[in-house]
Amino acid sequence: MPRNLQTELKRSKPFSSLEQEAMLSLARTAARLDHDMLDVLKPYRLTPTQYNALRILRGAGPDGLCRNEVRDRLVARVPDATRLLDRLEETGLVVRGREGGDRRFVRARITRKGLDLLARLDQVVIDLHQQQLGHLGSAKLRALIDLLADARDRE
Repeated sequence: MPRNLQTELKRSKPFSSLEQEAMLSLARTAARLDHDMLDVLKPYRLTPTQYNALRILRGAGPDGLCRNEVRDRLVARVPDATRLLDRLEETGLVVRGREGGDRRFVRARITRKGLDLLARLDQVVIDLHQQQLGHLGSAKLRALIDLLADARDRE
């Protein structure tokens, strides 16, 4: 049986609202899942944000993307997408180049080394997600996905 968040956090007082309890539960769950991802990526010397950027660039194909397009597609916002791409370029996972008439326009592309790294990580990450959430089953996962989408779409 799942533990009660109040007990898990060793709170003596009840939460002030269901919304507060839901937010804390989301944050606690995200932190635990993120920690697992950090552990999986650590041997590959990648952060979850770097991994996300590489997956975005792999999905973009040979045309690559400009910095802002990568930034806008990241799961978690970053303050400086340029530095994120700098670090990936320094490790040889990404290349960037200026194109067209506007020399300010720089495209980032994933390298063969980056593609090979993602290929090694694909099953590792699938296995991690299965370990983390597979016990919920399809119906609960679909409900969770829908509830989270509803929470993001509050307008």
